[in-house]
Amino acid sequence: MKNYLLLLALSLLFLHCQPSEKQDVQPQVPAWAQDAIWYQIFVERFRNGDPGNDPTPESMTGGYRISVPPSWQPTPWGQDWYAPDPWFEECRATDFYRRVQLRRYGGDLQGVLDQIDYIQALGVNAIYFNPLNDAPSLHKYDARNYRHIDRNFGPDPQGDAALIDSETPNDPATWQWTAADQLFLKIVDAFHQRGIRVILDYSWNHTAPGFWAMEDIRKNGPESHFTDWYHILKYDDPATPEDEFDYEGWAGYKGMPVFNKTIVPPDDKEMPFEGNLASESLKQHIFNVSRRWLDPNGDGNPADGIDGFRLDVAGEIPMGFWREYREQVRRINPEAYLVGEIWWLHWPDSFCDPAPFLQGDQFDAVMNYRWYLIARGLFAQAEPVVKPSEFVRQWEAQIQGIRPEYQRAMMNVAASHDSPRLSTSLFNKTRYKYQAKPSENPDYKIQKPDARTRVEQQLLLLHQFTWLGGPHIWNGDEVGMWGADDPDCRKPMVWQDLDYEVERTHYLPGVERNPDIVSVDRELLVYYQALARLRHDHPALARGDMQFLLAEDEPMTLAYQRSGEGETLIVAFNLSEETQTLSIPVTGEKEWKAVFPVSGNSYAAEGGLLKVELGAMQGVVLQSAK
Repeated sequence: MKNYLLLLALSLLFLHCQPSEKQDVQPQVPAWAQDAIWYQIFVERFRNGDPGNDPTPESMTGGYRISVPPSWQPTPWGQDWYAPDPWFEECRATDFYRRVQLRRYGGDLQGVLDQIDYIQALGVNAIYFNPLNDAPSLHKYDARNYRHIDRNFGPDPQGDAALIDSETPNDPATWQWTAADQLFLKIVDAFHQRGIRVILDYSWNHTAPGFWAMEDIRKNGPESHFTDWYHILKYDDPATPEDEFDYEGWAGYKGMPVFNKTIVPPDDKEMPFEGNLASESLKQHIFNVSRRWLDPNGDGNPADGIDGFRLDVAGEIPMGFWREYREQVRRINPEAYLVGEIWWLHWPDSFCDPAPFLQGDQFDAVMNYRWYLIARGLFAQAEPVVKPSEFVRQWEAQIQGIRPEYQRAMMNVAASHDSPRLSTSLFNKTRYKYQAKPSENPDYKIQKPDARTRVEQQLLLLHQFTWLGGPHIWNGDEVGMWGADDPDCRKPMVWQDLDYEVERTHYLPGVERNPDIVSVDRELLVYYQALARLRHDHPALARGDMQFLLAEDEPMTLAYQRSGEGETLIVAFNLSEETQTLSIPVTGEKEWKAVFPVSGNSYAAEGGLLKVELGAMQGVVLQSAK
């Protein structure tokens, strides 16, 4: 009875902490976003479908002080990750992590098109593409231009480069469709035909030094029409042999010049900021690029376009811009989804509160790293470790000021291009994304995670797919890939039909490691597919309400209820090392059956309590009998 009263109090507290209803100033969160199962594709490392368009040293120009060795070649897809490339010795950089930024593997859009059957079979219904804009880097956050797909992602890099050069960059009337652009639109159509949505990643915060407007400023100095786009610190003096041209770079890095902003008040140093981008012409250019992809043929029907945007380093851009941006995007497509990267407030100690961005006038969701921090602390007992009751408390704190429809539209990110692979993150119990690679922590484990980690991963995934918000899969996690923080999390995708070298090389010279065979983990892939079916088959997991039913620290047990859409489900976990019998308070329903894993087991509630026996480190999903 003591536990029952405690749980009742927790449930009432959860309901009390739900944000109050308020009228949205824009159309509501897109309905489809609440049903989304996300799959993130990093094209350069996904699949090489067309070796004829592989990057060249020339295609890598336009970045920051890039120096490509004379013997440079694309890296073989299956090469041992830490093994040096033949051209490494000619590289001016001496550190592996500086050299590896010059690696290219040749992933392209044809590789994506070739694997659409695979993506559909995984069970996802929403694709998040990392930036595809034309850029010199492997990651494409340093755009040379925003208006075209990267030349090496399409079938005709040279022809696309010539076409791009023939346009007037700030005049949409001159913009044409490159071969890469057309292939991307073909992919969007192919996904749409299968009921799969597509969003594109853009950074409206910074570009490459070789971005066309930046090059104009460098050439014309203060006379350039684009000087208000960037924060220029000093112009070059043509009377001197030195290059004095200087500008503000993102996080101090000159490889990504940042756009000029007006912060209100000017001395505000804490996100989020009021204010806007400083240049009206820059904003118009961004709006024009966004319109291009939202409604490619310009007929007023966005069906042929993308379904929204993932917005990079969104917390560093003033909220006044995001309000304008939402209005522009929703005017073109009322169902477009906007998800912001709202992450660190003070790395590595605290996250930014996303609530100010989720009031109906900016984003529909954020990349929900905050959820993963506490889920990792519970299911892997990783730093900072949390017990079930603390998990409940922290979750309730996280959702303060965020309405239920925004909670359901969150992109729940367990791993990405910017963080360690899910398995590696669970394998290493140290602080999340802090000293999370061997260059920062020699003891960081880079090998294939062990069997215990697999159990923790499966439990966390069961939680992720039954929780409020859209499950997100970083391409490769579903086939068992492992890797430390960026760039080790960006290894080439593992495919069944390709050969891979055994991983034998350690990052640290002279350090031996046990060899690891690199191959598709079929068992894990099937598990992901089963979880996707579970979420599709039970709409309450996507659109239902959530209520905690049980949170006991000593036996390490947790249970919550998802109800709505005509069904009620209970998700229960035993995170201890011993078999536990959970006494879960229920109301009304008497008969329950297990729907995941599919065991056929039935349970009967008596006296308002449902007793469920779970073995060590096990979870179950129960459905009330109709």
